[in-house]
Amino acid sequence: MPFRTALTEMLGIEHPIIQGGMQWVGYAEMASAVSNAGGLGILTGLTQPSPEALRKEIQRCRTMTDKPFGVNLTILPALIPADYDAYARVVAEEKVAMVELAAGSPKKYTPMWHEAGVKVLHKSATMRHALKAQEAGVDLIEMVGYEGSIAGGQKGDEVGAWVLLAKATAKLRVPVIAAGASGTGR
Repeated sequence: MPFRTALTEMLGIEHPIIQGGMQWVGYAEMASAVSNAGGLGILTGLTQPSPEALRKEIQRCRTMTDKPFGVNLTILPALIPADYDAYARVVAEEKVAMVELAAGSPKKYTPMWHEAGVKVLHKSATMRHALKAQEAGVDLIEMVGYEGSIAGGQKGDEVGAWVLLAKATAKLRVPVIAAGASGTGR
């Protein structure tokens, strides 16, 4: 049975569940299955070899579901050299429901995505990252904690998700998502 939360209302989904981006797994089959089940399915942008291949995968996903879905874009130029600007433009041009941005700053792309009606989720490993993402205008923050950090850590950032979730829900103005298969039951 569906229930309403700020997340379900914002994204037009039945259940407050967002599939995370998963390299080499986040294709249209998985994303559409999650969306058809009432959550928000996610295509993994960089699983596609080019921005145009991402566009085709978005269009293919639309043939498999009429429900909202999103795209994960992980910005790690030192590890994955890619035309991030072109991937970001495809997300905007195809007007997916939400983009899940990891590792990079959302500041450069958020205005373009918002202009296209795309909601922006930033995966944040620290309160510092979350506050900067909020200042950049994102719609949602996903707290991953130190255990889920992939980039940008500094000495003193070794704080787990559960501690950060308590801080984030007290300090942030945007909805906060708990990373991983966990929740408070509230």
